[in-house]
Amino acid sequence: MAEADIGLIGLAVMGQNLALNMNDHGFKVAVFNRTTSKVDDFLAGPAEGTQIIGTHSIEELCRNLKRPRRIMLMVKAGAPVDEFIELLLPYLEKGDIIIDGGNSLFTDTTRRCQELKKKGIFFIGAGVSGGEEGARHGPSIMPGGDIEAWPHVKDIFQSIAAKAENGEPCCDWVGAEGAGHYVKMVHNGIEYGDMQLIGEAYNLMKTSLALNAQELHEVFSNWNKTELDSYLIEITSDIFLMNDEDGKPLVDKILDVAGQKGTGKWTVINALDTGMPLTLISEAVFARCLSALKDERVEASRVLKGPQAKFSGNKQEFIESIRLALYASKIISYAQGFMLMRQAALEYHWQLNFGAIALMWRGGCIIRSRFLGKIKEAFSKNPNLKNLLLDGFFFGEINKAQNGWRKVIAASAELGIPIPCFSTALSFYDGYRSERLPANLLQAQRDYFGAHTYERVDKPRGQFFHTNWTGTGGKVSSGSYNA
Repeated sequence: MAEADIGLIGLAVMGQNLALNMNDHGFKVAVFNRTTSKVDDFLAGPAEGTQIIGTHSIEELCRNLKRPRRIMLMVKAGAPVDEFIELLLPYLEKGDIIIDGGNSLFTDTTRRCQELKKKGIFFIGAGVSGGEEGARHGPSIMPGGDIEAWPHVKDIFQSIAAKAENGEPCCDWVGAEGAGHYVKMVHNGIEYGDMQLIGEAYNLMKTSLALNAQELHEVFSNWNKTELDSYLIEITSDIFLMNDEDGKPLVDKILDVAGQKGTGKWTVINALDTGMPLTLISEAVFARCLSALKDERVEASRVLKGPQAKFSGNKQEFIESIRLALYASKIISYAQGFMLMRQAALEYHWQLNFGAIALMWRGGCIIRSRFLGKIKEAFSKNPNLKNLLLDGFFFGEINKAQNGWRKVIAASAELGIPIPCFSTALSFYDGYRSERLPANLLQAQRDYFGAHTYERVDKPRGQFFHTNWTGTGGKVSSGSYNA
């Protein structure tokens, strides 16, 4: 007898925790794992005493599901998702729903939506953020795909999702096809930026001020009571309290080589594809790439010289300036992320609700913070806001923070301490507020060597001109296009 409300495939930690979360909220879940012994272990372990139904084949899983069947895949992105879709299809009927809850590339989700629609099967690509803890007790969920499927999964998703302070679920419909996974991708890109910014603040205080782990814990703990109140600042504060077996700070024993799973890289590639200046997240991705060159860096440290990295000014004032630099740079990171999503909405014909996206990130997810409530307010006031920096609250906050921000960047250059994200954030800010940039000279150069043409300040936009700079080039120009 079909009695399960939803099926879930993939019993790694995220899958297990989501199944338990659904069970806690009164939904009957049928589970399957390719290695079927994991099903038995789950039922005998964490799922013991629950209503969760274990199955040992795809056919058995589908047989246990109420119609329309709802099946959530919590498997590795890429080929495994396509493989499971093919395995499911023989047991599905028109109107059934497949949900991909992994970190899939949004273009794969768009393709799957289109292919499955031809077969009468609905597809949802749902970004899920919050890690293992979020999955168990309330993640942020970003669903997109076939809107016809949303009413059939809305109650489940919004029940298990984290809740904002006002009780609203951190889950709402994002948009068509790959929109849900796209928003999750940008979320992860912003996460890269946040983590790198925090790392730069840490490195400045440890290297130039020689703060110990206890002092760093106190700084981050205090910062978490300010505008920087967030999950990542909170856990950073906790990290400095963890000692190794010898009583020394564990963080100091962790190798300085950062890994990545690809979502940050995808965000940067898409920014290049859409022509959006996502400078901060790009630098955060490249900072991880530079960290991976550990052996080369060790060798270079013995050869390449720089200044003494010891700050000699007022210690507390410098710590406050670092806090302001972190806050201002964080504003830039989010402004760039929302710029990218705004452009994506135009490129892919999605109706994205940016205020709702900020609310979805307000709880449950890794980048959750007090800050996101202000983003929600900005887009609620003006849904057509071009850039967060043009909102009164945000340009006011930047104005208050920028003196400290500039002091930190100047000091870091003199101290020889790398701050790629702090500095690119300020460069973007100064570029964005510049009525005139040196691109006029760049266009003159392009026209000189390649006859690429240029527009003029005294002529209407869209009219292109070519100059015979050398007297030998004639009047022929190349075709004009924007990269």
